[in-house]
Amino acid sequence: MKKTTLSAAAFVAAGALALAGCSSSGDADASASTSATGAAQAEDITLWLAGTDTPDTLIDYLKTTYNEENGGTLTVEQIGWSDLISSLTTALPDSANTPDVAEIGNTQAATFTNVGAFMDLTDMYDELGGDSLLQGFVEAGSVGDKVYALPYYFGSRMVFYRKDLYAAAGVSVPTTLEEYTQVNAAMKAAGVGGSYTAGQDWRSGISWIFANGGDIATYDGSTWTATLESPEAVKGMEMWQELFQTSSVASSTDNDSTAYQAINDGFLSGTPAASTLAPNWAYWSLGDLSQNDAGDTVATWNDDKFGAYALPGVDGGIAPVFAGGSNIGISATTTHPEGAKTLMRIIFSEAYQTMLAENGLGPANLDYADQYASVAAMGDIALEAAQSAKLTPAAPGWAAVEEASLMEQYFQAVAEGGDVASLAAEYDTKIDALING
Repeated sequence: MKKTTLSAAAFVAAGALALAGCSSSGDADASASTSATGAAQAEDITLWLAGTDTPDTLIDYLKTTYNEENGGTLTVEQIGWSDLISSLTTALPDSANTPDVAEIGNTQAATFTNVGAFMDLTDMYDELGGDSLLQGFVEAGSVGDKVYALPYYFGSRMVFYRKDLYAAAGVSVPTTLEEYTQVNAAMKAAGVGGSYTAGQDWRSGISWIFANGGDIATYDGSTWTATLESPEAVKGMEMWQELFQTSSVASSTDNDSTAYQAINDGFLSGTPAASTLAPNWAYWSLGDLSQNDAGDTVATWNDDKFGAYALPGVDGGIAPVFAGGSNIGISATTTHPEGAKTLMRIIFSEAYQTMLAENGLGPANLDYADQYASVAAMGDIALEAAQSAKLTPAAPGWAAVEEASLMEQYFQAVAEGGDVASLAAEYDTKIDALING
């Protein structure tokens, strides 16, 4: 796929914001990567991670190992997902304030790689895992034959459910997408439970589009075009609309931020949620609630009460779900390329990839996928779902589509009973205005 690479100046112009609160890794007096004799020098570098998905134990490992291998200090900053695009847009083009290595959501990777925000990693591709890396994520971080951002971790959405509520309603785990609606609608009608189908949760909802053979957008070799109004996509959204209106215990303005706790006792004051579609790492937030010695509320999974299954397809099997996760790359403006490359080697090492798997995050290197399935929470189901997962369009303007919340708006309007075909045409026009950058 050929994409156009823009200059860093264009990147700044695309989303310039006031510079504030960014880490400094390129000070004028920073040590050079090599001495006058060519010997390697210790380099202090900064890593930006998205949200708090990376556990503290893994962050500590990166800091310790980087110091052992480079001699410098690794500073790790966790940037909230809601602030990530604006923060990276401001900082990446600025060598004095850029993070040396940065994580970015897989749906946002194409935009940043297309504008030249990350360093070319093509010569390191094989060293860091090569074709064993999750290829959909590699494509999202590539421009033509050049690789700029590699997968960091993956996850996939699955249905978490309450076994006790299903049993109370006399329903079974569904085997088709239509049955998923019927099962949850029956529970809601009986006042036993329902689906937590949040009106703005497009990341879960696009599974209905994918399952019916539709897509968000297509690429003809030069231009991306939104395809929400295709017959397949409209059919999928009409199925999703029926699910929301007959079975959802969430509101049309809810998003995916609370899907991680939806089936816990006490989450809802009315009809409880019996089913929620969430990434596999939601496991750590689901279960019987109690307080630990520090006074924090913790969830303990109870196999007799909670369960999980892959979202079924239209005719059975597994529905294609959105592949969650992120990419990671080296800033094109870093003044510490050697230190940044050292950190990338640590991240893609067997030791760190194994630690990702052990903490319920799908490793970028699929050579460790079997281990992930055997040790990660719900890993067998998550891996099964991940094998049929799909990504959002690898388009240069997709991050702008997300920033404008167009998908949230579209799904909310459908949830509130709008005509799907008319809304699809309306939002195709809005997406087309942004998707090509």
